[in-house]
Amino acid sequence: MRRIDGKQRLATGRGLFVTFEGGEGAGKSTQIRRLAEALKARGLEVIVTREPGGSPGAEALRHVLLSGAAEDFGVRMEALLFAAARNDHVETVIRPALQRGAVVLCDRFMDSSRVYQGVTGNLESEFIDTLERVAVNGVVPDLTLILDLPAERGLERARGRAEPGANETPDRFEKEELETHEKRRQGFLDIAAADPRRCRVVDAGRPVEAIAAEIRALVEPLAFAPRGTERPVTAE
Repeated sequence: MRRIDGKQRLATGRGLFVTFEGGEGAGKSTQIRRLAEALKARGLEVIVTREPGGSPGAEALRHVLLSGAAEDFGVRMEALLFAAARNDHVETVIRPALQRGAVVLCDRFMDSSRVYQGVTGNLESEFIDTLERVAVNGVVPDLTLILDLPAERGLERARGRAEPGANETPDRFEKEELETHEKRRQGFLDIAAADPRRCRVVDAGRPVEAIAAEIRALVEPLAFAPRGTERPVTAE
């Protein structure tokens, strides 16, 4: 496949927005890093970001949300805080990057709210839908990769990060019961089944390189497609 100069892409219009979803320990961070390296090597500008977080305002809320500091206020307040963080992230980081033609790779986005606050938080779908519309303000992913892994295996991976010498400790969501995590896994699979045009399910139980190869095969045709043939990033 022909290498395309990143500067050429900047001049041709809107970028590409790819989100990574899935349960705890599914390997999203690893796969985002590998994909970013592959795309950068081919001359594209790539922005790697995450949620909650990704912008200064959203990063301030990340600590509140993942530490459990907002848990006492209830899942509805958590959902509002996630939405506020997402909107700041969209308007200060994601939208500007897409407008200049960059590829944006995001670790979690709107589907995580649908699953974490909707499916297992038991919030009304109308409430979740309204928050989503306000938070994303028309910016939706071109492609969502759902890394699928049995919850028990994913939690083993996630909790392994908290072993002596590791840099991370289990967050507020990683500490929840296995049954809750399985419900979330099914929630992501249901989203993929309902929106097959946007979503692709990737088996995250395989070797890292095999997963990375599949992800590149899914993303590169979009990243290097003629500009007129891509899906628009901004929803109608």
